[in-house]
Amino acid sequence: MPEPTTPPPSRPHAPPVIAAEPDVAAPDVVALLRGHLEEMHAVSPPESVHALDLDALRRPEVTFLTARDAGGALLGVVALKRLDATHGELKSMRTDPTRVRSGTGTALLLHVLDLARDLGLTRVSLETGTEPFFAPARALYARHGFVECPPFGDYAPDPLSVFLTRAL
Repeated sequence: MPEPTTPPPSRPHAPPVIAAEPDVAAPDVVALLRGHLEEMHAVSPPESVHALDLDALRRPEVTFLTARDAGGALLGVVALKRLDATHGELKSMRTDPTRVRSGTGTALLLHVLDLARDLGLTRVSLETGTEPFFAPARALYARHGFVECPPFGDYAPDPLSVFLTRAL
């Protein structure tokens, strides 16, 4: 009878390659963003969905980033929208559903915060949902120093939205 073998230790995923994405119309990006919008509309009423569409992600004040593995597979996305000379907003933060809790979201968040500093921003804010579906996102942001704040920019109070901010 063969002896039981111990499975090899699982290798952690290699860090993602994060870069500005010049083509938000790449098929894998469109599919991930479409899934993101569909999910947002499934868990929140339309007036509480503040995700950007593809046209809004192409605006000059928005920097859109992708995280890809070494083979080029899309792992996640995030956008940084410059609200003014010192304040930016995180938008369209999304990890591929098959890669949730793999570190991709953290890597994207840390990268976009560094980008915001490089752009001279001193504050980054975001809006996310209050529903249980958004609890992991809220926990991620809290772990990285985001705290609740009043609505900012063009946002109005919304019982289904929580507004978070952090100084850089």
